[in-house]
Amino acid sequence: MNIRIGYGWDSHAFKLGVPLKIGGLAIDHPEGLAGHSDGDVLLHAITDALLGAISVGDIGSFFPPGDPRWKDADSSIFLNLALEEIRNAGYRIVNVDTTLVLAAPKIGPISAELRERVAELLGIKPSDVGIKAKTPEGLNADHVAQAHAVVLLQKVDDADELRAMAASIESEDQFEEVVHDLVSQAHEIEPRPATKPLFDTDDIT
Repeated sequence: MNIRIGYGWDSHAFKLGVPLKIGGLAIDHPEGLAGHSDGDVLLHAITDALLGAISVGDIGSFFPPGDPRWKDADSSIFLNLALEEIRNAGYRIVNVDTTLVLAAPKIGPISAELRERVAELLGIKPSDVGIKAKTPEGLNADHVAQAHAVVLLQKVDDADELRAMAASIESEDQFEEVVHDLVSQAHEIEPRPATKPLFDTDDIT
């Protein structure tokens, strides 16, 4: 399968006396998000989406909330593990789309900064990260922050890598050298030297 989709969701209640961190970004607000770690609801949702896309469990499988090692931990640690898991599975991120549901703070004024930070953590372009925000109207959840995340992964294809290499090669001779190297690496043998014709094949009449 060349593509896989993952979905993640998380929710944390607001709490006085706790710093607010969303998407790896420290935000000035009277309340932060309660949680065993730093309560970063957005990174938690993205982490679950990545892990779910390759069917290896969820954030709690790797970082149990009762484990004292993860008390007040930076959620980028969880995200980095998920990134390592998808790399080991042979996939890369195509894009990420997220929705935050919270009454405050307002996300609009900082959405561009959030996109930049999340893109930096994921190692992708800001244009490949969607950050949207909704108010919890009618949900009776004004004191809670929720995050939804969807990710699209693509299988890393060796052929694609070869084409990218070929695009940067200036001559056909260089291309043949790269192909010979790849063949020898794959089969652990010395590549057969190229043989030149005894006469000019372009001069046959």
